[in-house]
Amino acid sequence: MTDTPQQAMTERELTRRKVVVAGGATVAAAGLAVGLGANAFAGDKSPGAPKGAPTEACYVLTTETTEGPYYIDADKIRQDITEDEEGIPLTLKLKVIDAETCRPVRNAAVDIWHCSALGVYSGYEGMGNGGGGAPPSGDPSATPTDVPTGPPPSGGPGGGGGGHQEPTDDERYLRGTWRTDKHGHVTFRTVFPGWYRGRCVHIHVKVHVDGTWTDAGYEGGHACHTGQLFFDEESVLASAEVEPYSTNTATRTTLDEDTIYPDNGAVGGLLHLRYDKRHIARGVHAHLTMGVAPDETHDTTDTQPSASASASAS
Repeated sequence: MTDTPQQAMTERELTRRKVVVAGGATVAAAGLAVGLGANAFAGDKSPGAPKGAPTEACYVLTTETTEGPYYIDADKIRQDITEDEEGIPLTLKLKVIDAETCRPVRNAAVDIWHCSALGVYSGYEGMGNGGGGAPPSGDPSATPTDVPTGPPPSGGPGGGGGGHQEPTDDERYLRGTWRTDKHGHVTFRTVFPGWYRGRCVHIHVKVHVDGTWTDAGYEGGHACHTGQLFFDEESVLASAEVEPYSTNTATRTTLDEDTIYPDNGAVGGLLHLRYDKRHIARGVHAHLTMGVAPDETHDTTDTQPSASASASAS
């Protein structure tokens, strides 16, 4: 008997969302992906698993989000993207796996880019923080009370509704691309991002596959994932007490208020963080396992934000 299109689609979705736990059992419960994050990242072996069985937790696909207007194609092949930017040291460890097979995605090119502690993107310094004008006054460590409404000022982050903007300068700090190893791991050294009007603290990320690594960098292939990585409110509040973040007076948007964060935890890009809560200035370690579909293309903004979000998608 031939399945209806709806039945076939359902079966594919169930296959995509399977979660393999110790012993090789398959559970169709996407929520388990978050709880299993630490083991999946560490690559723990499953005691007693049948020979040849997957030894890591499978994830649902990590949520695709808008690319934003400030992406610059992989022209800085490096792990340390800090340059001379001031801020809390951040070590970001990502693991990229095929969400359907659980296998690590090797030799992928992973791009990350984010704003400075003061909310400015390299390559777009002329845009300033949240719109190019003087930032509003206020206590950046205070909990925001209003959900931002309307678009940022003309020319600021999100200009053009998230469409790509041409760079305004040659700066490239806090941007870089690096290669996943045989375990799907990639590590970057950077600083904890700041914030700007209309967005919570975040890092942009892309994963490219099927290209070729050359002396000049990474060529060809396609982007199988375009998303964003997010920080919990507790860590952001702690960072706001440290210079130069404490001088960033732009109106801050919380994670719950953000119109891009999909509100689904690690599956949506919420990072696992480790730091001394009394001394966050000493540094933060962040990690996440990302489930991608290597045979699919998610290049720019093919997953559109809501209408209210599109004006500030960056």
